[in-house]
Amino acid sequence: MQFQIIWHYQPPKGKSCSFTSEWLEANAALLLAADLERTGRVKEIQFVDEQQQSWTLKEAKKLLKEVETEPHDIIAYFDGGYNKTEKLAGLGIVVYYKKNGKHFRIRQNELLQEITSNNEAEYVAFLYVVDQLELLGAHHLKVVFRGDSQVVLNQLSGEWPCFEDQFNRYLDRIEEKLQKLGISPIYEAISRKQNQEADQLATQALQGIDISSHAER
Repeated sequence: MQFQIIWHYQPPKGKSCSFTSEWLEANAALLLAADLERTGRVKEIQFVDEQQQSWTLKEAKKLLKEVETEPHDIIAYFDGGYNKTEKLAGLGIVVYYKKNGKHFRIRQNELLQEITSNNEAEYVAFLYVVDQLELLGAHHLKVVFRGDSQVVLNQLSGEWPCFEDQFNRYLDRIEEKLQKLGISPIYEAISRKQNQEADQLATQALQGIDISSHAER
């Protein structure tokens, strides 16, 4: 979680003025705020989170404690494999996150029928990982989504237009679900090699190998 600090400075003489910091990790922002308060010249301090909500110092401390008990610092990998002959999709997802000071990993796959293309398989895989985030209880935070499908990620980010009605329906469903959960997505296209873990899970799904694990790492 990150904050921007807005502090209103009161000099010994003259008018007060305001300053806005860069984005800072939450703990670093709280330490900086405490240091600023020790100057005795801080009229007011506000913390602005990534959802553009404003918090007092007391509220920010309470919020950070609550965040530590919920899934955060989430990185989600997805991949969709496709068997054209049988019109099957293998979905593979990997989710890394923190909770209560510990690190966790989810690895999961699924086999779906009646899929018409590789791009559709990738869209379904993305929806699958978002559904898993909802089950995890992730909400109102930033999530990094990584995959090797530039089409899906660039269309989701709005960098590329989408002309197919079928895929526009997937885009609408994904955007609606992310908005419902209050998730601010960061889309990162990576190579197939960098996405190897999710790719392997998708391949195993097509081979009829079910994987479902959720463990501390």
